[in-house]
Amino acid sequence: MLLSGCSSDVSSSLGLDSDHQGSGSGAKALVVGDEPYAVQAAAQILREGGSAADAATAMYFALSATYPVAAGLGGGGICLVHDGASGRTEEFDFLARDAASGGAYAVPGNVRGFALMQSVYGRLPWQRDVAPGEGLAAAGFPISHALAVRIVAAKDIVRLDASLAAEFLDEAGAPKPAGATVSNPDLATTLGEIRTGGPNALYRGPVGARIIAYSLTQGGAIGVPEFAHYTVQRVQPQVMQIGGQIVYLPTRAVGAGAFAGSLFDILNRALQTQTGANDLQASVVVAVKDSLRQFGVTALPSDLGATGFAATDAAGQAVACAVTMNGPFGAGRNATGTGVTLARAPSSGDAGLSAAFLTPVIATDGGSLSLAAAGAGGPNGTAAVGYALVRLGRGDSMTRAGDLRSTGVAPNETVNVISCQSGLCVALPDPGANGLGAAGDAPQ
Repeated sequence: MLLSGCSSDVSSSLGLDSDHQGSGSGAKALVVGDEPYAVQAAAQILREGGSAADAATAMYFALSATYPVAAGLGGGGICLVHDGASGRTEEFDFLARDAASGGAYAVPGNVRGFALMQSVYGRLPWQRDVAPGEGLAAAGFPISHALAVRIVAAKDIVRLDASLAAEFLDEAGAPKPAGATVSNPDLATTLGEIRTGGPNALYRGPVGARIIAYSLTQGGAIGVPEFAHYTVQRVQPQVMQIGGQIVYLPTRAVGAGAFAGSLFDILNRALQTQTGANDLQASVVVAVKDSLRQFGVTALPSDLGATGFAATDAAGQAVACAVTMNGPFGAGRNATGTGVTLARAPSSGDAGLSAAFLTPVIATDGGSLSLAAAGAGGPNGTAAVGYALVRLGRGDSMTRAGDLRSTGVAPNETVNVISCQSGLCVALPDPGANGLGAAGDAPQ
């Protein structure tokens, strides 16, 4: 396994070396994401013959343990899946929703969303995809640098919940450092029930009942019917052209698709001018500013509690996903006895902004996959995906993490990319963050 964009302390703790050039240049099965231990879990799924959908599902459940700042069981998201054999690309929308009666906590969609996607496109048993997250939560894991940075930024939120504080703060109330081992036995139990009982173990079983009861005692208003009958939207994605790339992105019926579609449209128009074509970086900046102005966004929180990841497999399947808690650690509460971190209701303050910047994207060039990517956490992630698409479309080399437009100026906004050119693919984590790209081809 080769790494890129991974901090030296995390690389050392994994017993691996970082090459800072991208991973798996001769591989077809690749994964990339913000949190290294979850990426490792997904790569192992690919080595066992799992599909890209299996790897993305395993990544998500591992993230629920190792990166709950952005990917808890209480949140929601969007995934795109491209099937290389049929050429079909489709979208799974499972964003967390406001409860019908209001309240601070969202009705979660992640478990339903990944379960449906995995049932359609997975090759391994569901249990195998959930197991890595369960194991990490039960046995414990060292806090990665990626998580440590965000715990520090969100320490005042973590302090308000006894369960979160016990896991991520020391006895003096200070954030535990990278390398400190933590665990979440309650989450492990919940994941074990989901592993054996499927998504209904969360939505219609005792775990769900505990979540609803906790919500009601804390002034929330999640109702039993809306929780039990949460429905994933399975739709055709938005399609547009950027250079020679056919680009698939979320439908404009969701905020993420509306914002990304606007930004990419503005970028496309800028590139038609000589000035815009000669200065891609300036064109991207203009596209971001104009899109934010169009949507009336004048200020953003420093952390929207989101993350994105992508996977490909040797059979030509590609998956790009972005998920969010609508704020760091969501509503800042774990439902008692479940280990489940609850997302903020989208209508709560600026919580709804996070979903607008989820940007899973898949692109093809002449029928072959050219990019599977996800921006998350803010407009810079979306812009960085657009930048990568333009560079690929004009034939620029995209083989090193440094070839991406870094979102490092806003460290909780990230882009993670799998780029394919001339039959060779590389996994490129955000050069300004602390993620990981890994090859997962099965041994020959």
